[in-house]
Amino acid sequence: MSNEAIRGFDADNHYYEALDAFTRHIEPTYAKRCMQWATIGGKSRLLVGGKVNRFIPNPTFDMLAAPGSLEHFFRGQNEGGESTVELFGELKPPSPAYSDRDARLTTMDEQGLDGILMFPTLGVGMEQALRNDIPALTAAFRAFNQWLRDDWGHAYKNRIFAAPYLTLADPDNAVAELRLALEHDARVIDMQAGPILTERGWKAPADPMFDSFWSLLNESQITLAYHAADNAYTDLLTLWGEKAELEAHRSPLMRSLLSANAVPDMLGALLSGGIFDRYPNVRVAVIETGADWVGPLLKSLKKSYGQGPKAWASDPVETFHRHVWVAPFYENDLNEVKEVVGIDRILFGSDWPHTEGLSQPLDYVKDIERAGLSEAERDKIMRHNGASLVRPAAEVL
Repeated sequence: MSNEAIRGFDADNHYYEALDAFTRHIEPTYAKRCMQWATIGGKSRLLVGGKVNRFIPNPTFDMLAAPGSLEHFFRGQNEGGESTVELFGELKPPSPAYSDRDARLTTMDEQGLDGILMFPTLGVGMEQALRNDIPALTAAFRAFNQWLRDDWGHAYKNRIFAAPYLTLADPDNAVAELRLALEHDARVIDMQAGPILTERGWKAPADPMFDSFWSLLNESQITLAYHAADNAYTDLLTLWGEKAELEAHRSPLMRSLLSANAVPDMLGALLSGGIFDRYPNVRVAVIETGADWVGPLLKSLKKSYGQGPKAWASDPVETFHRHVWVAPFYENDLNEVKEVVGIDRILFGSDWPHTEGLSQPLDYVKDIERAGLSEAERDKIMRHNGASLVRPAAEVL
């Protein structure tokens, strides 16, 4: 079947933030403790907490590499050994579709996409940058989420589902932000994976101090997405003599080789802490972290349950399969993913318009075809599984 006959629901799309995404609505008390712009050496630099932030090399997004320019790199097909900067090619001014929702809808029509989940580009690196100043952290994302509602909305035309970013660092603030998101028809929220630094110290997500948040999330039945982001595990690099500060596309080799992964550990914490048993309506989508972590996690869960079944309220492997959706990387073996995740829980995500994604989202179908999956399986991955996470909007897709 030709791609022209295929429609998609893309679970991993991004915007490029406006210059005032964090400053437009910042409460004056926190203005100097959060995000500011400064001219240093003739260039605009982002200050976060009074320090130059390097999470994104050019956070103004005034010149950008083409979507998908690093696809062959991430497929392990960089035979020439070029650096990521060389692979970027010619930088160009941003497309209106990167920052304007109506322009994005036009592009989605051209790409064959019925709907998309949208996540930050810069925003996913800011929680760690402000984690030691929790009042400033929460103020920064209150401002950010208001900007998001201004520019994108949370369910624009029932096709663009932009996820507000929530942090559990202050549980009361998290509940308030979730309530506000629900009032504005949010269908998905975005959070970072990993342990949470609170005023009481580091905590796991199932700690009782977060019960009010999980209760509201359970009641609302909207989807919680753990999208790839800077998280506390970056600190582990310092034990190996590397810098903790994450810089996109400039990571040391050790970062790609480090065995510790906050994503399966986060799922392990949710499962062992009984979140899905106590809150049976909670749905989790894991985005832009690939799927190679799933098999080892399920193996560990199976062994743990076999060793001490009475310590678990239910079989954790079965619980995982009921509550967790996974968006594999396009370079992952989809037959392996099908085996461990299940066809009903695989999400199509292109990461458009990022360089590490696909230049054309529906090119993901080529990997499905190479895997030899059926048309019914293809349609679940490409459209139906993702659409099911934005109820009731899925009814009109």
